[in-house]
Amino acid sequence: MNKPKNQTLDPQDWEAMRELGNQMIDDLIDYWKGIREEKIWRPIPEKVKNSLDVPIPEKGKDPTSVYEEFKETIFPYNKGNVHPRFFAWIQGTGTPMGSFADLLASGMNPNTTIGEHSAMYVDRQVVNWCKELMGFPNDASGILVSGGSMANITALTVARNAFGGGKIREKGLLENGRQLILYCSTETHACIQKAAEILGIGSQYVRKIPVNDAYEMRADLLRKQIEEDLGSELSPFAIVGTAGTVNTGAIDPLDDILEISREYNLWFHVDGAYGALAKLDLVYSDRLKAIEEADSLAFDLHKWLYVPYEVGCTLIRDAKKHRDAFANTPNYLLQESRGLSGGLDSINHYGFELSRGFKALKIWMSLKEHGREKYAQMIAQNNRQAEYLTQLVLENPNLELMAPTSMSITCFRMSPPNFSEEQIRDLNREILVRLQEEGIASPSSTILNGKYTLRIANVNQRTQFEDMDLLVREVIRIGKEIIG
Repeated sequence: MNKPKNQTLDPQDWEAMRELGNQMIDDLIDYWKGIREEKIWRPIPEKVKNSLDVPIPEKGKDPTSVYEEFKETIFPYNKGNVHPRFFAWIQGTGTPMGSFADLLASGMNPNTTIGEHSAMYVDRQVVNWCKELMGFPNDASGILVSGGSMANITALTVARNAFGGGKIREKGLLENGRQLILYCSTETHACIQKAAEILGIGSQYVRKIPVNDAYEMRADLLRKQIEEDLGSELSPFAIVGTAGTVNTGAIDPLDDILEISREYNLWFHVDGAYGALAKLDLVYSDRLKAIEEADSLAFDLHKWLYVPYEVGCTLIRDAKKHRDAFANTPNYLLQESRGLSGGLDSINHYGFELSRGFKALKIWMSLKEHGREKYAQMIAQNNRQAEYLTQLVLENPNLELMAPTSMSITCFRMSPPNFSEEQIRDLNREILVRLQEEGIASPSSTILNGKYTLRIANVNQRTQFEDMDLLVREVIRIGKEIIG
């Protein structure tokens, strides 16, 4: 029998691929180096959208032509969060080293879940560094995940499975005999409710505690709600405190919540997806000190460590409860004492995923490059920039501060005298869109106490104080053009 011709997806000309790879790196360096002079966002032409809505190609093309198509149809229409004036949602900027680390991780292409290979040890090192950053004990456990939503549901899965003697994983929620109750504030991120729905608790039993004028959970009403639920023969099991809400950056009274959780023997989880790393800023370290006593913590590294998407982290104080919530060893994943199947405990025993990329490498290389001290300075700088913007708003009679500034989020709007609330809303909506369409800056918006507001969330390592001056000038200019 004649053997079929061997085929491969490797290039026929390695030197041509090397040249193309070098060109990609050069183009990225030029992009980052000149990003401040570029428009932050460009509308995508219909022609480009149509080119990205075609059937799968039957035959391949030369790699160089594929890259040229990328440069023409994809590269110019990026979201913009690499730009120094990207302030929408809470999205980090990334760094060159982090991007190159992702390239190296993809080139190595390990499944970082099981086996005796270097990526497993880098992953463990990074989780240990995360524990160190957050003041968690050495014997705590943790896992790197895609982001805050997955980090939160991972932690709440452990909280649910550990409740009531730890029988829920085996026998289901009915084993408890009473409805589980989860507590958070009305300002808590929507992923907490989603997690409760996925975990079988149900959104009806997520108690959303009202907040004060600073958008922080009211601990007195939390205690009252717990007492009411206990009196109704329900089963409170966990409280979620937020270290930096997405709306305003508000920090819940974590010390009070910790005290209440201990009084009622409830799991204390902190959603620090945005703000946990503000512990490194001395201005906020005391208010976030209770994180160190939490049963679990979720936080993102693609926000305030500025590494490229995507990576978040879950930390669990009790490593046994963490492992007991997920561990499962089928016959095809047996571990040996030696060889490729030896090594560290499978990361699959601490989360749902069995297939995981080498996301730890960009954190490892970034922390090696800059060190903890530099990151603390950058986080503090973002917070001081928010305070500077707040002062600019307060000094301008055309502008109105809409919430207390917390960490790096500033909420304000243009508010001309004698305008109705509807007129103010329409004015600021148009200001927002024009800022984006003119490529000046990208804030986002929110509704606070029923009022439309511009929202500046700054987790941007490229932002300068002068960008805040420019933002205010442009808001006023555009607003006056619209009114005129």
